[in-house]
Amino acid sequence: MPVKIRLQRHGKKGKPYFWIIAADSRSKRDGKFLEKIGHYNPTTNPAQIELDVDSAVKWLQNGAQPTDTARAILSYKGALMKNHLAGGVRKGALTEEQAEAKFNEWLESKKGSIDHKKASLSEAKEKAKAEKLAAEKAVSEKRAADAAAAAAPAEEEATEEVEATAETATEEAPATEAQTEEAKEENPAAEEAKEDEKEA
Repeated sequence: MPVKIRLQRHGKKGKPYFWIIAADSRSKRDGKFLEKIGHYNPTTNPAQIELDVDSAVKWLQNGAQPTDTARAILSYKGALMKNHLAGGVRKGALTEEQAEAKFNEWLESKKGSIDHKKASLSEAKEKAKAEKLAAEKAVSEKRAADAAAAAAPAEEEATEEVEATAETATEEAPATEAQTEEAKEENPAAEEAKEDEKEA
């Protein structure tokens, strides 16, 4: 029975989530499988991959053929490296301890590169956030300056209107005083009556 190590799709539309399985090559993509050996979530950055390396190596040693994507995942997680070292142990080129030491050294270097990638991604994210904040601040400052520039002429017009109103009021006031004096001259009897009322 030809066995393949491949991906089986799960998850909803637009958000795929895959199981890494060992299955008969004649079965459907989402059909029966022999063993689930891990899962793969490509929607995150970096992608989340969980893999049972020992099970993957066992299936590889039994002749299972990985698909291209599954091969890339197995290589990324070190299953192909461990299978290669196991072949060296079988041939007598390496001891078990040497193979384990080499595999652990490879895992440490891989972990360092993954941590570096995560750090660079977080730095890039923070930088983009800071740039976006600075751009928004510049836009808000420009908007405030434009509003202040638009409000200044309106204030000037308002003060000019107040000054003009005050000038017309002062011009009208002397005319009123002149009219009252004319009225006094024309009607002295009324003025005398008012003065008598005040004295009484």
